[in-house]
Amino acid sequence: MTLPVYSWRLAPGGLATRRQLRAMGLRPGGQDVAAVLRRPRRRRGPLVAYLYHVDRAKPVRLMTAARWAALAKANAARRTCPVCGRDAGYVIPVSLGMCVPCADAPAALAA
Repeated sequence: MTLPVYSWRLAPGGLATRRQLRAMGLRPGGQDVAAVLRRPRRRRGPLVAYLYHVDRAKPVRLMTAARWAALAKANAARRTCPVCGRDAGYVIPVSLGMCVPCADAPAALAA
């Protein structure tokens, strides 16, 4: 079965993108994609967006204390430098793999 394709701003009522559902406090909830929205090429980002039925959407799940704790732990791990072990105060760039002072240390020693 092929999905209907709509042009930008011409999708019928009752369909929404993930972002639009989230703004309404909803989530797709396991339903299949109902249609495809084609975006203009002059904009950045993906050229298509998937549309879901609003009436089949489910409410967003609330964050529990355990989920907040797990999220805080994951974010702390992303801020911790694997070389010096300190909290950098920002997310460690994947390109460096360490905090900026640790990445600059070999350059300072070589000069």
